[in-house]
Amino acid sequence: MIRIVKMTFQPDKVEEFLANFEQNKQLIRNFDGVQHLALLNDKNQPNIYFTYSIWESEAHLEAYRHSDLFQSVWSKTKPLFSAKPEAWSVDRIENL
Repeated sequence: MIRIVKMTFQPDKVEEFLANFEQNKQLIRNFDGVQHLALLNDKNQPNIYFTYSIWESEAHLEAYRHSDLFQSVWSKTKPLFSAKPEAWSVDRIENL
């Protein structure tokens, strides 16, 4: 399962987000069920970031979302937004 999250930050809070991500990225990547984690940045709007993660199952994602790690990361990330985050859970149909 693939999870894509779009996050729009207050421009002056981007560095704070990046520092928090840097501090926690290995913990997130090594969380049970995470197969891949990438941080992406919009080419035209430098305060918009995406996480692209691949999960073993939806149950693994839900376990993460209810974990102390997620609560810690999210509590520091949420106040930095300038717009409500958007998230999509998708299944890969085909690889070419």
